[in-house]
Amino acid sequence: MTPEQWERVGQIYQAALELKSADRAAYLDQACGGDHSLRKEVESLLAADGKVGDFLDAGAMGDAAKAMAQGKSLSLIGKKLGPYQVLALIGAGGMGEVYQARDARLNRDVAIKVLPASFAKDADRLRRFEQEARATSALNHPNILTIFDIGAASPELGGAPYIVAELLEGEELRAQLQQGALSQRRVIDYAQQIARGLAAAHERGIVHRDLKPENLFVMKDGRVKILDFGLAKLKSSFIGGAIDTDAPTQRKLTDPGTVLGTVAYMSPEQVRGEEADQRADIFALGVILYEMLAGQRAFTGNSTVEVMNAILKEEPPELSEITAKVSSQLARIVQRCLEKRAPQRFQSASDLGFALEALSSASDSSAANAFDSTLSKRVDWNARIWMMTTGVLALIALVLGVAWLNRTPPAVQTVRLTLLAPEKTDFFRRNYALSPDGRQLAFSAVDAAGKVMLYVRALNSFNAQLLPGTEDAYQPFWSPDSGSIGFFSQKKLKRIEVAGGLPQTICEAPDSLGGSWNRENQIILSPTITNRALYRVPATGGTPVPVTTLDSSRSEFIHASPQFLPDGQHFLYYAENNLHVQQGVYVGSLSDRTTKLVLESESLAQYAAGHLLFVKDAVLMAQAFDTRALQLTGEPFRIADHVKIRGRNASFSASENGVLAYQSGTGQEPELIWYDRTGHRLGKVGEPADYGSPSLAPDEKQLAVAIRDPQTKTRDIWLFDPARGGAPSRFTSDPADELNPAWSPDGKWILFSSNKRGTRDLYQKSVNTNQEEELLFASPEVKSVEEVSPDGRWLIYNTVPFGSANTTNNDLWMLPLEGERTPRSLLKTQFSEDRARVSPDGRWVAYRSSETANYEIYIATFPQLNGKRKVSTVGGWEPNWRRDGKELFFIEGSNLMSVEVKSDSRTIETSVPKVLFRADFAGRGRNRYVASGDGQRFLIITQTEDTTPAPINVVVNWTAELKR
Repeated sequence: MTPEQWERVGQIYQAALELKSADRAAYLDQACGGDHSLRKEVESLLAADGKVGDFLDAGAMGDAAKAMAQGKSLSLIGKKLGPYQVLALIGAGGMGEVYQARDARLNRDVAIKVLPASFAKDADRLRRFEQEARATSALNHPNILTIFDIGAASPELGGAPYIVAELLEGEELRAQLQQGALSQRRVIDYAQQIARGLAAAHERGIVHRDLKPENLFVMKDGRVKILDFGLAKLKSSFIGGAIDTDAPTQRKLTDPGTVLGTVAYMSPEQVRGEEADQRADIFALGVILYEMLAGQRAFTGNSTVEVMNAILKEEPPELSEITAKVSSQLARIVQRCLEKRAPQRFQSASDLGFALEALSSASDSSAANAFDSTLSKRVDWNARIWMMTTGVLALIALVLGVAWLNRTPPAVQTVRLTLLAPEKTDFFRRNYALSPDGRQLAFSAVDAAGKVMLYVRALNSFNAQLLPGTEDAYQPFWSPDSGSIGFFSQKKLKRIEVAGGLPQTICEAPDSLGGSWNRENQIILSPTITNRALYRVPATGGTPVPVTTLDSSRSEFIHASPQFLPDGQHFLYYAENNLHVQQGVYVGSLSDRTTKLVLESESLAQYAAGHLLFVKDAVLMAQAFDTRALQLTGEPFRIADHVKIRGRNASFSASENGVLAYQSGTGQEPELIWYDRTGHRLGKVGEPADYGSPSLAPDEKQLAVAIRDPQTKTRDIWLFDPARGGAPSRFTSDPADELNPAWSPDGKWILFSSNKRGTRDLYQKSVNTNQEEELLFASPEVKSVEEVSPDGRWLIYNTVPFGSANTTNNDLWMLPLEGERTPRSLLKTQFSEDRARVSPDGRWVAYRSSETANYEIYIATFPQLNGKRKVSTVGGWEPNWRRDGKELFFIEGSNLMSVEVKSDSRTIETSVPKVLFRADFAGRGRNRYVASGDGQRFLIITQTEDTTPAPINVVVNWTAELKR
């Protein structure tokens, strides 16, 4: 038989299974007509009933199904499909076979769906198989079957394509229905889960079209999974147009009068062979709800034709006539799902889910009456008017209608509440995010032992849910369906389902500056520490590819805090540069590399509810944002005062539906704090300020440090007495940036970087005279002073060749301070090298390099770099030597580390790094701390947090205040 004939066999077989044995003969007479071979194949499958299950979707029966009906063994058991060892056959049907298999790599059992090799060459059937794979793999939701992999069998096994999915433990909903009606509580629970899964699919433009109890699987823990999108209808934009919307498996159907799906659960529009959108799934769910509550089907008949007629013309018996256990509110919901006309049903699965949630949360008669009232308002007004048969009643209705239309609508209330961290924990800095639906808050919290974990709290709950396996989680962000959370942990980007399960790794992310997730299942992030542009990666995992390029004309060095706009193609991000010109929030696009400045700002921004939210001078502002023109409109409004901010990271999050979360704080600038080797605080230097790159004079009697002016936003170098404190003295006063000060060995000069000529160049200035600064070296690259060698012969500096033809990143150079000042390369590779520190004896240099995809500390000979050895083990920043050269310090995360050093003129040995203490390092520029010569004290730029952990403030309907 041809594939088309087999498809017809499958359709007739599926319909016949719905009928009683006594009714099948009449149906087969009608369906098969005079085609005896067609009828013979259907009857042979019916005769094997009990061996041939209803496999995943309605379509043509495959060779495996036929073989199974005839009691033949199948050839794939015991074979390997890629890395999967096939163990047993689970079922077979129109679109192939389902096997249980073992994935030895991850030590887990999986389910594999295989398309028979005899059909793999058929374009129509292969297209449908690929459609299911694409549709289901794109739907990552706790109430939808999870797809792990897709592949093809080896040529020896016929090259059949296959899908690998999670192996479910539980039973089909059909098995529970065979025991009779379910309790109302269980029905509502199941219905809410199914509605959430459908809403996620519909938001992706996917309509199931074959929803039935056989395609709903109830896990042992009570979770419901929607299976089988083999008949799913996709929008043409799905997956970038990769699906052919004219394919036979996706037609409306293209041939008038053709139907797909299982008859008893079809919507009226499906029965008529018309266009079927997401409301067809809502009708099918209504049929399933009716069956769960009543213990019988909504539409019955002695033949398929009679069932179809019932769907089109008849109303099912009232639930109240069948059972008294169903509330009138739930009966109304079911009735609305089963409306014959699609416009009269719930218009989205989200609306249905909301109605079910309102029903489940109604705890008294007043709430139930309010719910009844809400539903009654949706009754068709034409039906009411038709019932008004007298002129008097019509007049009364008219008067009441006018009064209703002219009523004063109730004011939308703004609700405020405060959330505290779980018991015995504190919120971990500013790591929290509202879900897109505004119902949940994900946040990181730290306990007394310093352990950081990810939590989720529903805003209508008193308790927060800890998500297992999320140690060290930070910067959480949500999937569009509010079902999954992306986060960063242990140098990886991970994801976790809110409903349960352990995290999955998406990609490596040695560094992270935020992430965002769109409806096309793409994530954008800044994963690297060498090129801090934005990348994108599939939410299912893969290798990140760049989507932005750092702009060399502005000396950009960071693209951070991305957020997708509603169209899923454009995104906001924060761009930081060394020139502080046009620094702020930009909009980019996945389709090209064009960018547009939206807002000059010192901190990130977020789009929500038609507005751009941003912080200015610790005040949270909102300004209307046109997502088509990609520009701000109107004037900004004040939303909240005293919002916490640290660097570019402002402490707030907002959802699209008008929920806002933020933390209040003093917004205190960092401080210069002295610590001993145990982390005990000894005292401070100066007042809080935006410090960067501190540098101690050789005699340790003076401290040079760059301070950023809050008004001009530029940095100057100031001098302190680090022992006695007191008022600082200004060392530079140019309106440009002066930063990265370094002392000459004799303490008479300070060398620094400045952009007073446009590009950041190298200068020096006398400490004890009033002489003007002297330009040491100028070139097109951005240059940053590292330090002066102990013998005073060399100035070590790094360059950042943004956007040039040079394929390197940060490089290390040496500028002679005597004779002709011609730079000499110290270290130039395709990696990023900086933070160089020469040992006190001048024989060795410690520096930072990214050659392992993560910054680590290395030591090599100086000035010719040989004998390189890695000092750090799990990351390292900012090395500093003790004065005698016998100890090296560096930063690892939030820890100050120590390494013992033994060296002679030729060799050097280092110990295993150990933690001295943990600190909250802050500041800008080359380094964030300095060590005293004896290594007993450390002056650290410290971010001093409020002594009392700040709660998270939540504002519901914050946009209502914009209209006052």
